[in-house]
Amino acid sequence: MEPNTIYVFAVLAIAIIMFVSDKVRLDLVAILVIFALVLGHKITGGDPIISAKQGVAGFGATVVLLIGGLFLVGEGLAQTGVSYAMGDKIVEWAGTGRVKLIALLMTAVAIISAFMSSTGAVAIFIPVAIRLAQRANMKRQEVLMPLSFGALIGGMLTLIGTPPNIVAADQLKRAGLEPFEFFTFTPIGLVILALGVGYFALFGGALLKKVGRKDVVEGEEEVKAGSILSFLQRYEIEGRAVRLKINDNSGLVGKTAVDALLRTQLGVSVFGLQQAKNGNKLVSAHSAIPFAAGDVVYGVKAADLDEGKLKELGLTLMPKSEDDFHLSARELGLADLIVTQNSELVGQNLKESNFRKRHNLGAVGVMRRGQPLEGNFAETKLEFGDQLLVAGDWNNIKTLNKRSKDFLVASLPEEIEDVVAKPHLAWVSVAVVAFMLALLVFKLVPSVIAILIASVLMVLTKCVDGKDTYKVINWQSLVLIAGMLPMATALKSSGGLEFVVNTLLAAVGDSGPYVLLAAIFVITSLFSQVISNTATSVLLAPIAIGAAQAMGVSPYPIMMGVAIAASTAFATPVASPVNMLVLEPGNYRFVDFAIVGLPLQILAFLVSLVAIPMFLPF
Repeated sequence: MEPNTIYVFAVLAIAIIMFVSDKVRLDLVAILVIFALVLGHKITGGDPIISAKQGVAGFGATVVLLIGGLFLVGEGLAQTGVSYAMGDKIVEWAGTGRVKLIALLMTAVAIISAFMSSTGAVAIFIPVAIRLAQRANMKRQEVLMPLSFGALIGGMLTLIGTPPNIVAADQLKRAGLEPFEFFTFTPIGLVILALGVGYFALFGGALLKKVGRKDVVEGEEEVKAGSILSFLQRYEIEGRAVRLKINDNSGLVGKTAVDALLRTQLGVSVFGLQQAKNGNKLVSAHSAIPFAAGDVVYGVKAADLDEGKLKELGLTLMPKSEDDFHLSARELGLADLIVTQNSELVGQNLKESNFRKRHNLGAVGVMRRGQPLEGNFAETKLEFGDQLLVAGDWNNIKTLNKRSKDFLVASLPEEIEDVVAKPHLAWVSVAVVAFMLALLVFKLVPSVIAILIASVLMVLTKCVDGKDTYKVINWQSLVLIAGMLPMATALKSSGGLEFVVNTLLAAVGDSGPYVLLAAIFVITSLFSQVISNTATSVLLAPIAIGAAQAMGVSPYPIMMGVAIAASTAFATPVASPVNMLVLEPGNYRFVDFAIVGLPLQILAFLVSLVAIPMFLPF
C-alpha cells in the first residue's frame, strides 16, 4: 500500500478507537480527523490527500442541512404537544395487558421516530412507559428496553427517520445514482418492526424479567432532586392525593372551588378539576369555573376522609389506580413559595387572604421552619418565612415571579421545562409536517428544500420559539457528520477505498450478492455497536457502493443493508443515545442489552437478508 493509504487507514483506526473510548467528544474527534487528513501529506511526504476546501466541504453538505432542519421539525411537534398526545392515547388504549401494552408502545414510538429524532421521541415516552408499567403491575425494565428498540426500528421506516438513511441516500446521489425515495425504507422497516414486536411478545418478556441491577428494588429508586415527587415528599403529602367524583345529586354542582369550601368541610385542598363535559380535560380549579355533575376534583387531604361527609356532599372517592393520577400532568404543576416580610399574607390564613381567588392556585401544603404543618392548615395564620406549596395551571405558576410583593418563588420543579407551551398550535405543526411529506413524496422540490421549508414554517408559525431555534439543534451530531464526510473523499483519493473493496470482494469471491449483503450488514452492525451509527454509515456507504459496482450488482440493496444495519444497535447501551437514555431509568446493566438485544439483532439480520432483496432486487 502507498504511504497515503496507510496514513488514511491509521487516521481512521485512531478515530474509531477514540469513538469507542468516549474520552474525547465525538464532534471534536471529527474536527481532528479533518486536520489530520488535510495536513497528512506533510507527514507522508506524498501528494495532498484532500484539500482544505474538501476538508470543510462537509459543513455545506446537503445531508447536514437536511438533518439540521429535521431537528426543528421534531421540536415543533414536541412544543405543540403532538408527540405527547400520542403517548396519552397509549395510556388510554393499552389497558393492563402486557402484550398489548408492549405492542402499542413500540408501534407508537416507532411511528413518531419515523418523523422526528428518535432520542426526542424516547425522552417524551419514558414517563409514559413507566406509568404504563405501574398500571400493568410490570417492572419498568420490561417496558423501557422495548421502547428504546422500537425507536431505533422506527428510524428504519422513512428516509428522514434516522441520519444513516439520509447518509445512504446522499451517498447514492454522490455516485451519480437516483437516491432512495421517502418511503423506500418503509416495507423493510415494517417487517422488522413486526419482528421486534413479535420478539418481545413471545420471548423478550421472559428475558426482560431477569435483567436489571439486583441492588435496586422496584419502587424504591432514588427520587430525583428537583422533581415534582421530591416536592411532595418534602411537604409529606405524597400519599395524600385524592380524586373525588361529583355525583349527579351533589349540592356542589354549579359551585366553584371557592364556594364549595371543601377544605373547611372535608379537609381537602383542591387544585385541579377533570371536566366530564370537556373530554375529561384536566384544568386548574379556578375560582371562576363551576363544578358540574361527573367532574372529578383533584385535591390533597389533611386526614382520613369522613365517609358520611362524602355522602352528604354527593362525592365519591375514586381509586387512584383507575386513571393516571400524578401531579406531573402537563396541565398542572407545583411551586414552592416563601412568604416575604412585608407580605399581605402575614397574619392572615389562606381563607382570609382569598389566595385561590387572587392567584388561581390552590395551596396544598404549608411548611414552617422546615417542618410541614399537619392537619387543616387553612385556619393557620401565616408568618414571615412560611413556605407554601401551591398547585395549579403551569401558566399561572410561570407568572408567580411577577408577584414578588407577597412571596418569593423558592423553587420550581424541573418538569416545568417539559410543559407543552403551545397546545393551541398542534394542528399547525401537524399541517406543516403533512405539507413537508407531500413535498417529499411527490418530489415537488428537492428533499433538502422541503425540509428547510418545513423548519422555517415551524419558526414562522411560532410552533418553535425563535429564541430556541439554535438551542434545539444537536450541533454535536451535525459537526460529527460534517467532519467525517471528508473521510470518504480521503479513502477514495488515497486508494484506500479501492483496497477495501478489492479485499471484501476477494473474501466474498464468487459467492454472490447475498454473501456481499451479509458481509456488509455484519460489518456495519458490529461497528454500530461501539461507535455512532451515523459515523459508521458515513464510513461504510462508499465502500458498499464500490463493492456492489465492482461485483456488477445493483448498489441499492447493498446500501439498504448499510442503512438498516446501522439502526440495529441493540446489543450495547453505548451504541445509541436512545439506549443511553433508558439505561439509568431502567436500572439496566451493560450486559442486559446483549442478553436481550443480541437475539433480536441476529433475527433482524436474517430477516433483512430475505426482505431487502425482495423489495430491492440485485
